[in-house]
Amino acid sequence: MRLKDKVAFISGGARGIGAAIAKLFAREGAKVVIGDVLEEEGRKTETEINETGGESLFLRMDVTSEDEWQQAVASTLARFGKLDVLVNNAGIGDTGKVEDTTVEQWDRVMDVNLKGTYLASWHAVPEMKRFGGGSIVNLSSIMGLVGYPRGMGGGFNPYPASKGGIVQLTKSMAIDLAPDNVRVNCVCPGGVETPLIAGFAGPEGFDPDLIHRLSLVPGLTAAGEIAEAIAYLASPAASSINGVALPIDFGTHAA
Repeated sequence: MRLKDKVAFISGGARGIGAAIAKLFAREGAKVVIGDVLEEEGRKTETEINETGGESLFLRMDVTSEDEWQQAVASTLARFGKLDVLVNNAGIGDTGKVEDTTVEQWDRVMDVNLKGTYLASWHAVPEMKRFGGGSIVNLSSIMGLVGYPRGMGGGFNPYPASKGGIVQLTKSMAIDLAPDNVRVNCVCPGGVETPLIAGFAGPEGFDPDLIHRLSLVPGLTAAGEIAEAIAYLASPAASSINGVALPIDFGTHAA
């Protein structure tokens, strides 16, 4: 088991990629804490993990709240005694052209995607240091590395800016925390089969042209494949990997 006896906190772990991560981590031996605003789905994922022999705790929380992050880390320590792995998965999207995007839209996306990642790390890192180190894996996006595909929301929204910020935050934290044995990496998925991207589907399903803009092949990546990459980066097998932004996008970033 790659994560045997590890304690992992996964934000946005109620559904989609987050739930896939939580379930895989549990199968790999980790004790899993799920933080999410989606209480019904979060408790469902918690129950599924516990009923299949894993150990999981769901916490309803808002990742933009400093107080709630403080409480979440404290609850993790109270239940499982330590914190080894943090996966900053919680994120939202929005659409709109430059002139149509409101300040409120911009602030909301930045607060959840970028500020939420920072707050999580701020509260988790001292505990990781106290126990000799740890691993942080942030969820960026291929849109944090390349331009926003035309035809999606008019070609602009705050989402790629927030995800590009996560790439740079990952690199900065990796350098800062390396002496403390805390590794920080991020993954940059392309199109993934999740509820978030399902919002771009029409009544007859996904637009083939949209899928083509998101990947070099006509398909979407399964959430489980993203989870596998994150499990590897979080595990001791990736002990030499630090500060990496890993594209998982069928090679779209190279085109």
